[in-house]
Amino acid sequence: MIASFIITLRETLEAALIVGIVIGILKRSGQYIYYRMVWYGVLAGIALSILGAALFQRFVGGFSGSAEELFEGITMIVGSILITTLIIWVMRRKDINSNIKDKINNHLYNARPLSIFFMILVAVLREGIETVIFLESASLASGENNLWAALSGIVVAVVLGIAIYFGFLHINIKRFFAITSIILIFFAAGLLAHGVHELQEVGVLPVFIEQIWDINPSVFVDGVYPLWHENGYIGSFLKGLFGYNANPSLLELLSYILYIIVIAYFWKKAGQGKKMNV
Repeated sequence: MIASFIITLRETLEAALIVGIVIGILKRSGQYIYYRMVWYGVLAGIALSILGAALFQRFVGGFSGSAEELFEGITMIVGSILITTLIIWVMRRKDINSNIKDKINNHLYNARPLSIFFMILVAVLREGIETVIFLESASLASGENNLWAALSGIVVAVVLGIAIYFGFLHINIKRFFAITSIILIFFAAGLLAHGVHELQEVGVLPVFIEQIWDINPSVFVDGVYPLWHENGYIGSFLKGLFGYNANPSLLELLSYILYIIVIAYFWKKAGQGKKMNV
């Protein structure tokens, strides 16, 4: 549930910040006539995102058996890759505010209201489609329907976006994205490992060693799962958020560790690049 909440919170807040920046620029420049293009873009982006989610769910429902496991494995790996590209993009970008301001000023100078519409549409739609894939990946990994957590993240992000725009709340956006990026790194590593597991189940990937260890006890006291069991309180929490597995295969474990090492390298490299630019 927490993973779904963080995903929708982060993606929705990013879209809300972009919309807020654009409205702020239009307000300061006195171009109120373009307001409607912004809201048309928001509504169109939301509508297309919902349509995309419906089509995606319909597509997913058409699989069963081995085909379903194969699709789930591919979906989780794709979700992991998309989250990784998102994190690396956040690492490397310097100042989103100045980039958006330059684009908006250029559109205003050349009197291109449709460009503002499509800019907002693409921004909202991109976040929406990413959210759909991320949430489906999270649901497959945790085995739970996290709809309410996802909706809560959207509501909180919208409230935060409005509060930030009107100056009621001041938060360090860079620190917020840095913290959520760290959480998403472990989440993406877990998705990758889960995806590897599903592909091993259908024979696409070799197994090598089926279980490095197994700390899932087969006997429970009074029918209650131990805390560290995958279905226990702590185990299920760690499984949904960080990809915890109490009985991983060798390839699952190696993929998880290798992912963390690679992303840590890029994180360090991005940090050194920013220091050099200062």
